[in-house]
Amino acid sequence: MFNRLVQFQRGGTKVIPGLAEKWDVAADGLSYTFHLRKGVKFQTTDYFKPTREFNADDVAFTFDRMLNKSNPFRKAYPTEFPYFTDMGMDENIAKVEKVDPYTIKFSLKKVDAAFLQNLAMSFASIQSAEYADKLLKEGKPQLINQQPVGTGPFIFKRYQKDAQIRFAANKDYWNKADGPKVDNLVFAITTDPSVRYQKLKAGECQITTYPRPTDIAAMKADPKMNVMSQAGFNLGYLAYNVKHKPLDKLEVRQALDMAINKKAILQAVYQGAGQAATNPMPPTQWSYNKNLKDAPYDVAKAKALLAKAGYPNGFDISLWAMPVQRPYNPNAKLMAEMVQADWAKIGVKAKITSYEWGEYLKRAKTGEHDSMLIGWTGDNGDPDNWLGVLFGCDAMNGNNFSKFCYKPFEDLIQKGKATSNVAERTKLYMKAQEIVKQQVPMTTIAHSTVNQPMLKSVQGFKVSPFGLNSFYGVSVK
Repeated sequence: MFNRLVQFQRGGTKVIPGLAEKWDVAADGLSYTFHLRKGVKFQTTDYFKPTREFNADDVAFTFDRMLNKSNPFRKAYPTEFPYFTDMGMDENIAKVEKVDPYTIKFSLKKVDAAFLQNLAMSFASIQSAEYADKLLKEGKPQLINQQPVGTGPFIFKRYQKDAQIRFAANKDYWNKADGPKVDNLVFAITTDPSVRYQKLKAGECQITTYPRPTDIAAMKADPKMNVMSQAGFNLGYLAYNVKHKPLDKLEVRQALDMAINKKAILQAVYQGAGQAATNPMPPTQWSYNKNLKDAPYDVAKAKALLAKAGYPNGFDISLWAMPVQRPYNPNAKLMAEMVQADWAKIGVKAKITSYEWGEYLKRAKTGEHDSMLIGWTGDNGDPDNWLGVLFGCDAMNGNNFSKFCYKPFEDLIQKGKATSNVAERTKLYMKAQEIVKQQVPMTTIAHSTVNQPMLKSVQGFKVSPFGLNSFYGVSVK
């Protein structure tokens, strides 16, 4: 539905022009000036008829709403922007100013080497200022999410809760070379992976997601199907809330980590569709530290560490299990049960807890859990999107589910953002990964293989490393 100033090349991590045709970066790295594309139309829908084309006012509104808590629209419809704040962009953007109708300038307080990559992420989707004004005057600001309007290749038509989301091709889309090639796009909400598979076999859908590892071989053998496979840009892990006792003690976290039989989990949960993770980022991420090793699986040593920490008889702990299936964790319930059994061997009694997915994340961000199964799929190809978002102090109320705010680590990742020298950044991020391994705010479990099943009639689809399915440029023959 939306575009951003810059975007990722379909199926890759390269940043290319979007609603900005080009941009200039100041020599000191503290300002970015974007030259906007002319002739771009906002979508015409049943609920909004734009009277003007996209311009700098829309960019200014989009970012002022995120930056300024006194923004009239934000005051009328309070909302949070976790990605924006987790990456510290709310603190680092000094101002966003309209230079002229087709030029916009961002001024930063300090250099951010990942700034362009961040602007290509979904949170930076450009909204219509004209539509926002209309909703504000009508007293219906919440409709900006319920009846969205963008400049993208598909127009929102209808949402039926727990059933489907329907879109139609945007015939006025500005990018004629890579626009929509199907008239209608329907997301049929189907939570059961076996039912999704049956729908694909029956031709009720052309593409599906998150297949069960046990179904992959049959899918690949089916002459009507095509299964795209690639190493996942993801990480499944177990987060320890270091603010909770006794998880505030390093020896306790080391013991819990050492007591988990990761090899058994890989076999039972991932069933050949994953590799053991040792780092807080995947091997395909530049700056990955190849020298890090996992602590060995050692029940006796784990018991000794607990005794040293003052818990010779173990303790009780909550272990949260995700209620949903994700590539980085295809079966969180089974994984939680296996971890529970492993910890029981060292006297730790884990109570498995789960909630509806939205509630799970909401409660976790407030730090209710002791430990939890979670994961991450990279958003932008930059190391900070792993280290900063998952363990940075700015993300303490966001995706930093370990509640880990550790100055030696924080200093390294802040230095990493402050230089655009890739070699220097790599050194800093490699050291930061060493600290994560030493301090154990998490147990890294696996990087999964991403399998994307579809019918062979689907043409032009590209698997995104970020787990985002884009359907512009995709056709069905």
